[in-house]
Amino acid sequence: MNAQSAFSLVAILYSVANLASMGLEVNLRETITSLRSVRVLSLTLGWSWVLGPALAVLLTKVLPMSEPYATGLLIFSLAPTAPVLPLFIRKARADMSLAAAIMPLAVVSTVVLMPLLAPRLIPGLTLSSWAIGKPLLVTVLLPLVIGVAIKAYAPRVAARIFPAVKRIAGITTLILLGVVLFLHWRELLSALGSFGIASQVLFIVGMALVAYTFGFGLTQPQRSAMALAVCTRNGSAMLVAITAFPTLDPNLMAMILLAVPVPLVVWQALSIFFSSRADSTAEDGATGRPVQRVK
Repeated sequence: MNAQSAFSLVAILYSVANLASMGLEVNLRETITSLRSVRVLSLTLGWSWVLGPALAVLLTKVLPMSEPYATGLLIFSLAPTAPVLPLFIRKARADMSLAAAIMPLAVVSTVVLMPLLAPRLIPGLTLSSWAIGKPLLVTVLLPLVIGVAIKAYAPRVAARIFPAVKRIAGITTLILLGVVLFLHWRELLSALGSFGIASQVLFIVGMALVAYTFGFGLTQPQRSAMALAVCTRNGSAMLVAITAFPTLDPNLMAMILLAVPVPLVVWQALSIFFSSRADSTAEDGATGRPVQRVK
């Protein structure tokens, strides 16, 4: 097994474990209830799939980035909502039920729209939509669906296996970071002198502030949840998508790999900011007090 094959295997394990863990946290009944809201659907899809790609294209035009870093940012914009979103929702004292509804919607829309938009947004990309979509179906959507099904139809089993799946997700994340540092430390160091990291930070902050400021009737905890949902990125989807590329530019690889650790710092800062803005009567996702539903 060569280095590229080893990386692809670790990326797949990372994706399957994290998406299965996400599925085991989803309350299907609450998700369906929240997704009946036209406001939630329109804001989630609008911010994620109109504002996100548009902002990424703008940043590639404004910042003097080389083509591989620009391509990485465009892929970055096509993978909304991180599997670790619940962690930041709790820190931000945001609406957990809204976040739980957005998470599966984001995954399904990523599996459908990333393969359709990537060949159109990325100059010179010759991959077909199916070449990108197939690995996303198997390693992103399928683990999520299985996790959701277990939680919905066998909740006791879900509660029993969730800690182990969560632990495996954490272990595979650490393994992935280790493999990344071992195989690509030179590329990661070279990226420090580019505008790649700056573009990711600007993208995340821009998405969060627009979604939070223009909440269109959402409560403060709901606006915080929406902002974090659309500004966080699904590293699993990005890594799986680039494994479909026949050849990988080292700088493109570095840009995608930095999209795992770098945004965590920004998400943490945003969570603290949103927590400071939380109303005194807002729902803290960890307490279980009632929260106003979106209508």
